[in-house]
Amino acid sequence: MGGGPELGDRAWRRCLHAAGLAVLLYYVLPPNLFGIPNADALLVALAAVLGLEAGRWAVGIELPTLRPHEESRPASFAYFAVGLVIAVLFFPEPVGVAVVAGAALVDPLIGELRRSSWRDRAYPALPIAVYAVIAAASFRWVGAMALPAAVLLGGLASVLAVAAEYPRLRYLDDDLLMVVVPGLVLTGLLALAPGLPGFGG
Repeated sequence: MGGGPELGDRAWRRCLHAAGLAVLLYYVLPPNLFGIPNADALLVALAAVLGLEAGRWAVGIELPTLRPHEESRPASFAYFAVGLVIAVLFFPEPVGVAVVAGAALVDPLIGELRRSSWRDRAYPALPIAVYAVIAAASFRWVGAMALPAAVLLGGLASVLAVAAEYPRLRYLDDDLLMVVVPGLVLTGLLALAPGLPGFGG
């Protein structure tokens, strides 16, 4: 994509990350579009991704977008694929949309901020703000939630997601944690929604 291999790989990583938004088609595609339940089709796609990762380890497949630290541990794309499938299959739809869209768009933003002279001024406030808007919109329009509740949950989701992205753990990738951590907390809160004032539409 120009600018040298490192910049090209980084650009492709950003594009592939944003492509995670495609999993949200799960919510709108007709049932059994591929001749099997859509959930099964999603699991087949996940198996293909994990098979690619297994092939990378078994026969040394080289993938150009991998970073050096991924050469000795599972690749981030595999973690992200697992997180996306968990989100749409096991979280309520508003939560699934919020955490998938938030991770797909905000994680690349964080990556670019880390390389920018704006880092000290914009991180973590800008990623938190962008994620909060995405999540609040999901709760408001997908979940038909009251605006104050949508804003409150969106803010909580954003803080959880950006906090989950921050640590550098060897065998737990931020691409998974940024989806699953806020998703689990929000799913738990929504399960308690009847007892929480202001939630529920």
